[in-house]
Amino acid sequence: MSSAPLLSVIIPVYNEAEGLQALFDRLYPALDQVAQAQGIRYEIVFINDGSKDRSAAMLANQFEKRSDVTRVVLFNSNFGQHMAIMAGFEYANGEYIVTLDADLQNPPEEIGLLVQQLSAGHDYVGTIRSNRKDTWFRRIASIAMNRLREKLTKITMTDQGCMLRGYHRRIIDLVRQCDESNTFIPALAYTFANNPTEIQVKHEERFAGESKYTLYQLIRLNFDLVTGFSVMPLQLFSILGMLLALGSGTLFLLLLIRRFILGSEVEGVFTLFALTFFLIGVMLFGLGLLGEYIGRIYQQVRERPRYVVQAVLEKK
Repeated sequence: MSSAPLLSVIIPVYNEAEGLQALFDRLYPALDQVAQAQGIRYEIVFINDGSKDRSAAMLANQFEKRSDVTRVVLFNSNFGQHMAIMAGFEYANGEYIVTLDADLQNPPEEIGLLVQQLSAGHDYVGTIRSNRKDTWFRRIASIAMNRLREKLTKITMTDQGCMLRGYHRRIIDLVRQCDESNTFIPALAYTFANNPTEIQVKHEERFAGESKYTLYQLIRLNFDLVTGFSVMPLQLFSILGMLLALGSGTLFLLLLIRRFILGSEVEGVFTLFALTFFLIGVMLFGLGLLGEYIGRIYQQVRERPRYVVQAVLEKK
């Protein structure tokens, strides 16, 4: 075996103390088996994303036990899952990089399947969760957003919500060159891939706790995905604005003709009220959409660090 690890597994951790030991108990044996079967070395990079529970202490303890293959990056506060993964990319040394959530919904035993695809020459390995254990609302919302994203951005990902993914080092180096404050890493990596593929992986119930993504955060994530990779929403809104202007002009002419032919009509006032409220709603939506793009520009020009590392536990 060479001295440098071929495989790096990146795992963001945020308030996962209840399930971390179960993750350790399954993750290390699974990777030991992959390393033995394929004759490679591996490393695990944990990123503690400002956890408020015992997660940081448990990660430090695990580092002491397996410092030969473990590195722990400690953030000074919570910066979000995707920024934690970006930090993992910075500290990972492997040629193959696999990202994995800490909640055990994606079994660590599936990592070997991604390594096989990367070894076969694929530079990006997406995954599709089979027999998803999420609620019906999240499954339906995921399907809807997948279809919307594909139409708006032309980025093909069957299951955008699964973070168990594999990347070649070339893809990671390109992703790290991007200075975007907010991004969706799987989509960004896909745009750089020459030979992407997707495979099916198992999906399990969360071992403990609840999802760290609230409904608002999921909506924000999808806004970042759509506005970060396409200006089509602005173009569609411009077309909608032109159609509404044409329709309003036509309606005005019709009402003007009716005024001269039929005289004054009180009933028409309610129609005008309804149209006015509708147009106001459309205008507010447009302002919000424009604000999303302007907000991204504002965050970018401030040039603040995307994350702040408090300490790194690694073998010297």
